[in-house]
Amino acid sequence: MAGRRGALIVLEGVDRAGKSTQTRKLVEGLLAGGHRAELLRFPDRTTEIGRLISSYLEKKNNLEDHTVHLLFSANRWEQVPLIKEKLNQGITLVVDRYAFSGVAFTGAKENFSLEWCKQPDVGLPKPDLILFLQLSTSEAAKRGDFGNERYEYSSFQEKVLQRFYHLMEDKTLNWKVIDASKSIEDLHNEIKSFAEEVMREAQYKPIGELWN
Repeated sequence: MAGRRGALIVLEGVDRAGKSTQTRKLVEGLLAGGHRAELLRFPDRTTEIGRLISSYLEKKNNLEDHTVHLLFSANRWEQVPLIKEKLNQGITLVVDRYAFSGVAFTGAKENFSLEWCKQPDVGLPKPDLILFLQLSTSEAAKRGDFGNERYEYSSFQEKVLQRFYHLMEDKTLNWKVIDASKSIEDLHNEIKSFAEEVMREAQYKPIGELWN
C-alpha cells in the first residue's frame, strides 16, 4: 500500500458523557503533536439528510422509528467516500458517535432487534479504535443541558447503555472503556495515549469493513 493511512478513532457513550469535548481536545492534541487529524461528527447536521435528522432530534418533526434509523445510517454512508479519502491521505479521523450509537439508540426502543439495527451499517469503514466514555446515567443527568433533545431521559439512556454493553462483546472490534467521571484533563491524556498507540498500529493495515 502506498503511504501510511490515518486511523479511524470513534468516541461513543451515553449522552452528556463528554464526547464532544474530548473529540475536540483529541484533535487539538494530535495536531499540536505534529499529526494530521480532523474531527467528524454524526449525525452530520449540515447535509440534507442531516437537517432532517436535526429537526427530528430537536422535536420539531416526528418520523417513524425505522425511517429514523435508516436516515441516521444514510447520513453515515454519505460520508464514506470522504472518510476513505482522508484516511488514505494519512489523516486520522476522530469521530463523535458512529454506527454503534445508531444501533444502541434504536435497539433501546420497543420491538427492535440489534441484528436488524446493525444491517444498514454493515460494510462501513471499520474503526481502528472505539473509546467508550463510561458514565452512570444518574451522573449524566446532572450535567448541563440534559433533557433538551429527544432521547435524553434517564430510563431510556439506561436501555441504551445495556445495548452498548451488548455491542462491546464483539471481539472483532477494538473497544476501550474509559471512566468519564475523571477530570477533563485526565480523561484527555488517557484518550490521547490510546489514540497514538492505535495510530502507529493502523498505518500499514487496510481499512476494514464494519460487521463484515
